[in-house]
Amino acid sequence: MISYNTKDWFTFIFRFHKADTFRKLIPLMLGIAAYSAIIAFLELEYWRLSENNQIRNLPVMHNLLGFAISMLLVFRTNTAYDRWWEGRKLWGSLVNNSRNLALKIGSFLPNNEKAQKNFFQKIIPAYAFTLHNHLHSEKVRVELFEEESEHKHHFDKIDHTKHIPNQVAILMFQHVQDMYKENKITGDQLIVLNNELMSFTDICGACERIKNTPIPFSYSVFIKKFIFFYIMTLPFGYVFNLGYLVVPVVVFIFYVLASLELIAEEIEDPFGGDENDVPTLKLAQNIQRTVHEIL
Repeated sequence: MISYNTKDWFTFIFRFHKADTFRKLIPLMLGIAAYSAIIAFLELEYWRLSENNQIRNLPVMHNLLGFAISMLLVFRTNTAYDRWWEGRKLWGSLVNNSRNLALKIGSFLPNNEKAQKNFFQKIIPAYAFTLHNHLHSEKVRVELFEEESEHKHHFDKIDHTKHIPNQVAILMFQHVQDMYKENKITGDQLIVLNNELMSFTDICGACERIKNTPIPFSYSVFIKKFIFFYIMTLPFGYVFNLGYLVVPVVVFIFYVLASLELIAEEIEDPFGGDENDVPTLKLAQNIQRTVHEIL
């Protein structure tokens, strides 16, 4: 009987997801297959190179360069994954800090302050949605306040041509200060809430650092060129040992190396909107749901 894990393995192997690298690399793989077949035909059938030809020694070069290219790809994927994981941890912190802020607002304010709780019930998730929009250059529509709400005019003050997450943070800071002036919270409670609000801006700045500081372009280009020339020279030397089998072998080697580079390229920007990126919209929706439950 096939176990559940074994079925998963077969599912992953034979089902190609729309984000799978195999689909994206098919055109290049077909081109390299044709190129390898032409080289094999020329060396075996047309040029009829002898066993003593110096081209036969090319695999020595590939063995030496194989270690270098593997180290480059390992560093490339690790660096890209570190950026993705940092982005995920930042949004995990945003989820936790949003819950903590909602919990403290709910405990500091008495039950009859429903208007104040309603304000934070709307504005805390608003920060998450505006940060998602800011990082993805998208416009996710969020209805923050009902038309009859007494707090709707606060959000109407926001200038959408400026840094919107900062403006939403300013609204929260101002509202907390107003509650302190109206003696709805104490000075100690104000300090506690300010620390929570400061963490929102810190998370936004860290996400912008990842978004606006990509891996150096020259480094990424060098790896692509390295892989290209490495693959293009493989058929010349290995055709003597493999014959026409060199075609699928070279295509497979290209698939492995190019897939690693493609995966690193996708995850190095965790806020790029790809299938493998941090699900910021889903996390913002989770914040909206949990804050609504708390308040």
